[in-house]
Amino acid sequence: MTDALARIVRRFQAADKQTRLELLLDYSKKLPDLPAEYHAARDAGLNRVPECQSPVFLYLRKEGDGVVLHADAPKEAPTVRGFVSLLAKGIDHAAPAEVAALPGDLLDQLGLGEALGMTRTHGLTAMVGRLKRMAGELG
Repeated sequence: MTDALARIVRRFQAADKQTRLELLLDYSKKLPDLPAEYHAARDAGLNRVPECQSPVFLYLRKEGDGVVLHADAPKEAPTVRGFVSLLAKGIDHAAPAEVAALPGDLLDQLGLGEALGMTRTHGLTAMVGRLKRMAGELG
C-alpha cells in the first residue's frame, strides 16, 4: 500500500461510520474533471468498470516512474465518485508495482464495507481489481 493510501486508511479507521461517509463525500467533491484527451475513449465506452452500476471510467497513465489515475464518475453517485477520488489521491505517482499490490480488502480497511450496500461494495471492489490489473500491464 502506498504511504498516501495508508494515511487515508488511518484517517478513515479513526472515524466513526457517519464521519467516514462524510469523508467520502468530501472526496467526491475533489475528483478533477476527466481530461479532454480521454473524452473520446469514455464516449466509446472504453475502460468502463462494468461491475459498477454507475458509469465509471478509469484511465491509468504512467508518468515517469509512477502512475496517475484519471477517472470519470457521475456527480449523482457521490459515494462512488468519492471512492474514485480517494483512489486517485492514494495512488498518485506511485510505482505501478505498488498499485498492482493494492489490498483486495481496501474497502474493509477503510471501514466502508459496513457502511455501503452490497451492490455498491461489489462495484468499488471491482474498481480496485481493475486498477491492479491496469498497473500490472504498465509494469
